[in-house]
Amino acid sequence: MEDLAQRVTLREITAETVIAVVRLSVAENQKGFVAPNAVSLAQAHFAPEAWYRAIYFEEEPAGFVMLADESLKRPPPERPSVGVWRLMVDSRFQGRGIGRAAMRQVIEHVRGKRLFTTLQVSYVPGVGCPEAFYLSLGFRHTGQMDGEEVVLELPITGNALTA
Repeated sequence: MEDLAQRVTLREITAETVIAVVRLSVAENQKGFVAPNAVSLAQAHFAPEAWYRAIYFEEEPAGFVMLADESLKRPPPERPSVGVWRLMVDSRFQGRGIGRAAMRQVIEHVRGKRLFTTLQVSYVPGVGCPEAFYLSLGFRHTGQMDGEEVVLELPITGNALTA
């Protein structure tokens, strides 16, 4: 597993890589769970709180992740929150631990900012939804809904804020 973690990286999207990232897609039966990357990138363009990266497996784009990180707003709120806005792994790369390795890097990125008490994520419930994946990473149910989506959170320890 350690070897896989070194083979999965989060990289900024450039003019040279954007088309490859936009072409990534989940399996047909998963398309109701996550927006296409083109939509995510368009939303990110207009959202100052968007932090986004391509997920690479070795030298090949394999997925996309985007956070809603309120600490990026100017000025930032006094107690900013952060959540996973999008996570997708291309259908060709699923089932290999790439999404898990990417999420561990996202969690470490968030933890390293030392600004947050939790990392939130939400998902559309249904057959094939990512609930079990997120729970296996330590996320827990909050009892909250965001529209039709179930909200989970992961405690982020070692942060600078205390209640």
